[in-house]
Amino acid sequence: MDSPEQNIPDFSIVLGIETSCDETSAAVVARLPDGSGRIVSNVVRTQWERHRPYGGVVPEIAARAHVECLDILIQEAMREADIAFADLDAVAATAGPGLIGGLIVGLVTGKAIALASRLPFIAVHHLEAHALTVGLTEGLRPPYLLLLVSGGHTQLLIVRGAGDYERLGTTIDDALGEAFDKTAKLLGLGFPGGPAVEQAARGGNERFDLPRPMLGRPEPHFSFAGLKTAVRRTAEQLAPLKPQDVADLAASFQAAVIASVADRCARAMDIAAERLGSGTPLRFVVAGGVAANERLRGSLRALAEKRGYTFHVPPAQLCSDNAAMIAWAGAERLALRLIDPLGAPVRPRWPLDLDAQPAIGAGVKA
Repeated sequence: MDSPEQNIPDFSIVLGIETSCDETSAAVVARLPDGSGRIVSNVVRTQWERHRPYGGVVPEIAARAHVECLDILIQEAMREADIAFADLDAVAATAGPGLIGGLIVGLVTGKAIALASRLPFIAVHHLEAHALTVGLTEGLRPPYLLLLVSGGHTQLLIVRGAGDYERLGTTIDDALGEAFDKTAKLLGLGFPGGPAVEQAARGGNERFDLPRPMLGRPEPHFSFAGLKTAVRRTAEQLAPLKPQDVADLAASFQAAVIASVADRCARAMDIAAERLGSGTPLRFVVAGGVAANERLRGSLRALAEKRGYTFHVPPAQLCSDNAAMIAWAGAERLALRLIDPLGAPVRPRWPLDLDAQPAIGAGVKA
């Protein structure tokens, strides 16, 4: 059965559900008639303690954890918003990309609510939700250049609007968040790796000359596998590692990452300025969980200012996975009458730019 046909209101209230990885979240967001947004509630439950013994996310554990708490979080989000399901204008849930077990939990739950309440249903692309978050937090409208850096994705895209993206670059191996996680595990820093490496780096010196992958390449692609290998080899040469060695390796790894990412973004800025054309405001947006890294944000802010771009990044709590961004993406698509049938599939792999070609060595488009 398809979602019911309804008149699309100028003012809309959307329930969002996010279960693509290791955060379970439910949120209610309002889209105002002028196109601005407001977070009415946003409840997030992390699973870090369950996955920490394994040094990374275990898909089966993640899916079971979503099942255990999603209905409770939805109730809490609705209670905080002080509304009933009858007050909603739509339900949005992450359909992909992500871990298939978790995606099924969230998508089926969202469809059930939409069906029972006779509401439109929106199957949200997780990366689109990250891409559009600045519209919720700042009222920033496309076009803009986006760096999306998370545990599973590292991409540079031109965002022209909901459903309209041009990918300029991607990683040919590891995503940046994955590189942080694996480096943290190698150094015994725990999980999640991004905050652990950043914390350790604060007490370290950049005394190791680690590689800066892809520096100077004409295409703005990324690579982090070689850097991760260099950290491992250096650690093996130093073994047994002293606490200062760990801190210095973390600081050196973070410095190499920042230099590489800044170089790739500078190249993308040149390309984006040309493709967007003169007269178009130059805006640079950074989103995704790794965008919470303070050193990386500072470096990219300075780069943007140097290149004539304004710099935009969501608050740290909205950089990691959350349902407010899912609800907002749903509200934006609802305003464009982009409503999905209740048969919309789960899509563990789902490229944001459908015309993008695989980067050399990557083998996949997503």
